[in-house]
Amino acid sequence: MKILNLPLSRSTVDRAAHLRTDEASLAKLWANGRILHFNGGAFLSDDQGLKYLSTADITGTGEKIFLGVDGDVAYFLWCSEVHIGAEDAYKTLREIGHLLSDLDIGLAVHAQGIAHWHHRNPICPMCGSSTSAQLGGSVRRCSANNHELYPRNDPAIIVLVKDSKDRILLGRQSVWPEHRYSTFAGFVEAGESFEQCVVREVFEEANVKVSEINYLGSQPWPFPQSLMIAFEATILDPENAKPDGEEIVDIRWFDRDSLYAATQDGTLLLPPVISVARAMIQAWYTQDGAQRPTLPDAETWR
Repeated sequence: MKILNLPLSRSTVDRAAHLRTDEASLAKLWANGRILHFNGGAFLSDDQGLKYLSTADITGTGEKIFLGVDGDVAYFLWCSEVHIGAEDAYKTLREIGHLLSDLDIGLAVHAQGIAHWHHRNPICPMCGSSTSAQLGGSVRRCSANNHELYPRNDPAIIVLVKDSKDRILLGRQSVWPEHRYSTFAGFVEAGESFEQCVVREVFEEANVKVSEINYLGSQPWPFPQSLMIAFEATILDPENAKPDGEEIVDIRWFDRDSLYAATQDGTLLLPPVISVARAMIQAWYTQDGAQRPTLPDAETWR
């Protein structure tokens, strides 16, 4: 399987890091920039997707973050809990992500990830003093010792498990909507490689041993600050597959025909359209080139 074009990795924005140190240039760009508003959980939106503001629309206190440029247009994020417009005009990235253009999805993913990071780091972890946004919002700096904090991502692997017959194994978590199944995933532990994490997580969650691993791609997952690294893994002992009974409560093997049939009879809900899991399943479903009906695109957020 080739490297996947993952839904949240479609950014076309130039982050223009060289401008972050030039406060005068950032101020001029802000004056004529296009501004997203994020209220801590959702973006100001309209029927077309994200709604952009001008500086004249900005009210109250908040944090201004430089997101980058696209041609001659500069983009910023305004973070504040004050609603600008009606409350129902705000939509989460989960709700609208699959509707957004490459430009907008890149901005939204960056904006949500950096906004959550700023919100969670008002205090310096070294001395407890306050921190403030600097360099266009790309870092936070301690007010006492000038120590700089940089955004962090938590790496997590996500795996499409296959057997020698090219069937895929999907698992179900108890917290998900009924009948929703997905691929296996887990956070990379300290001192662990991606490959070691794949082997460990697949065995822990499904009791099968990985014999071959292929890299498929990666995408940000700002809920709140993960980076998903996607693999497919072939296992040689499908007869040993069983759920761990804690995180994974049920597992099912699917070939392509049974997967489609299960989506039609209501016994299988696929992962969300913007997820890595859906992209991996979709790529596998069409990989053999056979003409098949299209998989449904219904969303299944918990």
